[in-house]
Amino acid sequence: MKDLDARLDRLKNLIQEEDFLLGRGLSNEVNIRIFCYGAKDEMAVRYFTERLKTESLKCKVHIVDLYETFLAICEEKRILDRIPQLEKRRGKDFLAKQLERSCNAKIFAQKIVEDFGNDQNVLIIIGVGKVFPFMRVHSLLNALQEKMNGKPIVVLYPGEFNGHYLKLFNQLKANEYYRAFSII
Repeated sequence: MKDLDARLDRLKNLIQEEDFLLGRGLSNEVNIRIFCYGAKDEMAVRYFTERLKTESLKCKVHIVDLYETFLAICEEKRILDRIPQLEKRRGKDFLAKQLERSCNAKIFAQKIVEDFGNDQNVLIIIGVGKVFPFMRVHSLLNALQEKMNGKPIVVLYPGEFNGHYLKLFNQLKANEYYRAFSII
């Protein structure tokens, strides 16, 4: 746990650095970083993000919980209340296909960008495990990278990233995503 706390403190310091905010040192690549941690450390990471919201930083951070984003999208589409009945009547496979169409990565990305203020400097994405399997972070990052205009994106990821593959919870089948960089 001490190692995680030290890494989170380094992350907090890093996101405030000018080079990080401007994406310097990335060889003209997109400014997307992955902060990996063990699933057992989820509560410590949640505590960190809650604390980050209230701290005085040199930059403005926008923290997005993907599950909260999912609920907001469902509310906007007026389908949230109908999801349990739909699953009961038609089954989970049918529901998953419906959610893929109405809450796909492009829709998530659009919602995130709409909520990201012009005065904000850093987007931090949390809740990756909460929206599995209907949202995959590699798909979301592909949809987001063209819309964020070079603003840094940090994904707090409960799993591992080896520079090429994302593996949720260190157990599920890895998904290729090579545009991001590991952070701390």
